[in-house]
Amino acid sequence: MGPHKSSWRRALTAVAVTLLAGVGLVASPTAANAAVACQVTFTKTWEGGNGFGAQVRLQNLGDPVSNWRITYTVAAGQSLQNGWEGTWSQSGSNITIDAPSYAPNLAANAVVQPGANFTFSSSSTNPTAFSLNGTPCTGSNPQPTQSLVVTPTSVSVPEGGTATYSVRLNAQPTSNVTVTSTAASGGDANLTVSGGASLTFTSANWQTPQNVTVAASEDADTTNGTRTITVASAGLTSVSVTATEADNDTTGTQSLVVTPTSVSVPEGGTATYSVRLAIAPSANVTVTNTAASGGDANLTVSGGASLTFTPANFATPQNVTLAAAEDTDTTNGTRTITVASAGLTSVSVTATEADNDTTGTQSLVVTPTSVGVPEGGTATYSVRLAIAPSANVTVTNTAASGGDANLTVSAGASLTFTPANFATPQNVTLAAAEDTDQTNGTRTITVASTGLTSVSVTATEVDNDTTPGTYEPHQDNPFAGATGYVNPDWSAQAASEPGGSAVANVSTGVWLDRIAAITSGSAGSNSKGLRDHLDLALQQDAANGATKTIIQVVIYNLPNRDCSALASNGELLIAQNGLNRYKTEYIDVIAAIMADPKYAPLRIAAIIEIDSLPNLITNTNVAKCQEAQQTGAYVQGVAYALGKLHAIPNVYNYVDAGHHGWLGWDTNFGPSSQLFSSTANSATGGRATVDGFITNTANYSALTEPYFTVNGTVNGQQIRQSSWVDWNFYIDELSFAQAFRQRLIQDGFSSNIGMLIDTSRNGWGGSARPTGPSTSTDLNTFVNQSRIDRRIHAGNWCNQSGAGLGERPRANPATGIDAYVWIKPPGESDGSSSAIPNDEGKGFDRMCDPTYGGNERNGNSATGALANSPLSGHWFSAQFRQLLQNAYPPL
Repeated sequence: MGPHKSSWRRALTAVAVTLLAGVGLVASPTAANAAVACQVTFTKTWEGGNGFGAQVRLQNLGDPVSNWRITYTVAAGQSLQNGWEGTWSQSGSNITIDAPSYAPNLAANAVVQPGANFTFSSSSTNPTAFSLNGTPCTGSNPQPTQSLVVTPTSVSVPEGGTATYSVRLNAQPTSNVTVTSTAASGGDANLTVSGGASLTFTSANWQTPQNVTVAASEDADTTNGTRTITVASAGLTSVSVTATEADNDTTGTQSLVVTPTSVSVPEGGTATYSVRLAIAPSANVTVTNTAASGGDANLTVSGGASLTFTPANFATPQNVTLAAAEDTDTTNGTRTITVASAGLTSVSVTATEADNDTTGTQSLVVTPTSVGVPEGGTATYSVRLAIAPSANVTVTNTAASGGDANLTVSAGASLTFTPANFATPQNVTLAAAEDTDQTNGTRTITVASTGLTSVSVTATEVDNDTTPGTYEPHQDNPFAGATGYVNPDWSAQAASEPGGSAVANVSTGVWLDRIAAITSGSAGSNSKGLRDHLDLALQQDAANGATKTIIQVVIYNLPNRDCSALASNGELLIAQNGLNRYKTEYIDVIAAIMADPKYAPLRIAAIIEIDSLPNLITNTNVAKCQEAQQTGAYVQGVAYALGKLHAIPNVYNYVDAGHHGWLGWDTNFGPSSQLFSSTANSATGGRATVDGFITNTANYSALTEPYFTVNGTVNGQQIRQSSWVDWNFYIDELSFAQAFRQRLIQDGFSSNIGMLIDTSRNGWGGSARPTGPSTSTDLNTFVNQSRIDRRIHAGNWCNQSGAGLGERPRANPATGIDAYVWIKPPGESDGSSSAIPNDEGKGFDRMCDPTYGGNERNGNSATGALANSPLSGHWFSAQFRQLLQNAYPPL
């Protein structure tokens, strides 16, 4: 299994000399709307033998164009082979590129970049003349009409704070232009223009947005007042901005809000509760947290004994940390913590120690107590003792006299536990004999030992005599109403770690990262083949009753896989017939297994090719990525997988869509969406083959950043200017995924597509997690102290220090989001911290080396990687323990 690499990159990469049609080499102007005008740059993306790749970059310098068409003439002997990002055709020497159906319109100043492959018999001479809808592209820029561009025209201003809108000009002026922002005489007088009341635009800075700051002073009312701001300049049409105060004067009585009021504190560890005020105070309020004089003295307040709330931060919860010292008793002691403030009603928090000193009461621990047994096959459950016995203990497993007689105990009917092996689970094997009925019979197995309370295990036969191939209707959201498949390999690894049993039954992805993995599994927590996992999923489905089971299978073996990184390179190479092998030896085999009618009861979510298509937008300067682009191997491979798997009624395709730290810049955001759309449209079945997309796969980007916004400012500087954000338009995965979904719909996908977010390792809890926004007025300090994501740089992706388990998988968690999922099994390495010889095709990437000083993709920053990590996909115990410790929400 390979990791997800964060190919952090803002700009597109040039790979050839560019020629400007008609007027030689010039810079690209930014034009306002003005009739039909265009500029074309023709680029050779590759050339060799008797062929070359072409990219035609057209920028619309005029008014918006509908149903755009680019035409040009090629030298004699040049023949079109295939094209993308448009419908290409050739008649003699004339080339025509028609707009794709999903993006027929070309906005003012917009750019399209269709590409194609050609062969030639004599000359590969570049074309020099291009037309847009019949008008020659000369690069000229007709004089546009001047106007004010104001964004947004409605702002919400927090009482006691500020908000901004931006102003720029629509076209380059011939002389300086002064723009004023004036508050109306009417409206809420507390809303004022506090900065940027007068702005000057020159012929040099006219297209750079300048901010106007609107302030809302504190008041005592509870009204969200409004006031109109008029943005004006002599001779231009003015623009109105509506400012609305976001009032903080809550009605009601002040009180302490404490969550929760009952806390379990692990012996030798800590736990927290939070405190905030119900409404804004008129002055600072001090809140104390005091342990009662009675109760368990081992329970103490170790942090947050005194909290201060201001009129500004009153609504932000502050944490109080409770500690439970180690002791030798076996009592789960309790102690009351009183949360108090002068003049307010105090709140009591009951702290209970979760004791780790084993009690003297013996019991049988049986997992699970409900087992699905495939007809003609076997299944197991495990038994152990709760505490060490003083002598050997015999445990029997006996099938009831009633029930389905085909279900029997075939191994482990009698188990012996000693004082040495009492804590080691021993398996009991159940068998289901072949029969001719169509009933999923059941039988109770009694687990018993003299003097102990017996435990009942319900065994259910997974019958194979039913009519196969009965599929439910294809679901809009397959995760809704379904239970995720628990990979027993990963579950056992997790359970073997201290505290790991808390998450051992969480559903994780099954990665098929090479051809052999289809039948025999791969490294780490996936020792089983695909059919093994599907058979186990059927057993879990039978044990679930009417609730559906969904299994998540990662399709991850494109030729030149993960072309811009090393830690997770794969076995297939484009230059070595990799695309054909991918189709015939990998996808076809997977599809044949998934299409087996016996798997019809399952829902199968196919996660399609991590870190693939976006590399064709951002990393074509890397040789293997360039090869993937020039040959079309990535596009063809993904399209083939989509078509083959979509043909299976119970398979749901989710295509990997990177993460906000890769595609969040506008230079990557739109082009990636267009590439996804054209790729899916080329699949058998078109864009309907895609049920949704997934972001943050195996990455660490925070789900949300609660303490600052991308559009905020600090001391007059935009958050986007900070080193951390680096002009990205997004700072977290949820906002990125929701926005990218809308762009995908705009580019032709169904409005029913849903998004998945991998939250397996983006929790960022623990003591380093901020509890509120920074008070610093320095931009970078404010962002770095406020952000949940604690990575050194957003481009760091390998085995990150300080990371924690994120939101547990659940369906429909937010608008447009089908589910939060754990595709990357926590505890599996992203890559080795030093070179390790292997037969898995995995190289050594210095981004996994904690001593490496970084590169341009992470701002030449330290990697933040954990030391002593194994190959990607192999179990990394130290990382798993860190993820448990820093889980958020806490376990």
